[in-house]
Amino acid sequence: MAVSEGADYAPAPMPQPVVEPGEFVFAAMHLDHGHIGGMTQGLLGAGGTLKWVYDPQPERAAAFAEKFPQVKVAASEEEVLADPAVHLVAAAAVPADRAALGIRVMEAGKDYFTDKTPLTTLDQLAAAKDAVERTGKKYAVYYSERIHVEAAVLAGQFIDRGAIGEVIQVMGMGPHRIGDPTTRPDWFYERSRYGGILTDIGSHNFEQMLAFTGSTDAEILSSAIGNFGHPAYPELDDFGDAHIALSSGASGYVRVDWFTPPGLRTWGDGRTFILGTEGYIELRKYIDVTTDNGGGQVLLVDGEGEHRINASGQVGYPFFGDLILDVLHRTENAMTQAHAFKAAELAVRAQEQARVLAAAPPA
Repeated sequence: MAVSEGADYAPAPMPQPVVEPGEFVFAAMHLDHGHIGGMTQGLLGAGGTLKWVYDPQPERAAAFAEKFPQVKVAASEEEVLADPAVHLVAAAAVPADRAALGIRVMEAGKDYFTDKTPLTTLDQLAAAKDAVERTGKKYAVYYSERIHVEAAVLAGQFIDRGAIGEVIQVMGMGPHRIGDPTTRPDWFYERSRYGGILTDIGSHNFEQMLAFTGSTDAEILSSAIGNFGHPAYPELDDFGDAHIALSSGASGYVRVDWFTPPGLRTWGDGRTFILGTEGYIELRKYIDVTTDNGGGQVLLVDGEGEHRINASGQVGYPFFGDLILDVLHRTENAMTQAHAFKAAELAVRAQEQARVLAAAPPA
């Protein structure tokens, strides 16, 4: 259904590069998760200049260099951190190693941009906060399911304009496909290294609940985890959910799992439902099941009617340009440090408090 003529549902102008070549130099290192590709593309699209890549496994650095041939392969982490031209280091290390790496980066005088989840324990959170305070550097986080999804970017614009009134609940569904379990790295199945399902992929949704409600804090009301279908991997949580009360007065719910069936055309049918006092929004982020619409679908219902807006190719990803300018000007427009850390804290607390619903019997 077409958008009503009187509604302000046009996206904001597409973001453009914010710097000239060479003005903002960054490096990539510790390529354990594939998200490093999206992080790199986002910074390049905003005008960043990629100079270095480093990984302890040379074949991974070589594969990265094939995708980004302008990059130089460093012989060590130290070679990257010693380069005074580098403003920021982007990394996607094993989750349990991300905080220690970030502290090394910040102590070397660089800002840090890590894949989610940015850390896996409350002790790591305390250490990261201390390092930020001590060094004055940034510990930015790639919460990609909001900042690198056009439907979510557009929903944020609508919420900011008051399109659905005051947001009173956010529900996030984050199903993922595990694929062939034997192709996953060992750390994927070790809770001490990946942090648990709510800490890991759940962190996306805690961040969205804070962002879409304008909240600065939240209380975990309940949380649960389980291993329903992977007995060969007893430390894997293949299901998790949590219910939270946000400081704005809104409520939030997240459900994440590793049960996307082979019949789906993509890795997961990620959806977000945002209820307001004057309307509601559904995001069909990656696929609109049984249709050829593709992902990027924003469904909005308000006092004027029912609206479907395809955000794909219309909105872009302003986070990356904002982050670059934040690094250069020491501002906090992309995402505040408090917000990035609070989302991680909620994810860790939900994991720590979770009731175990089921443990699959040994294979």
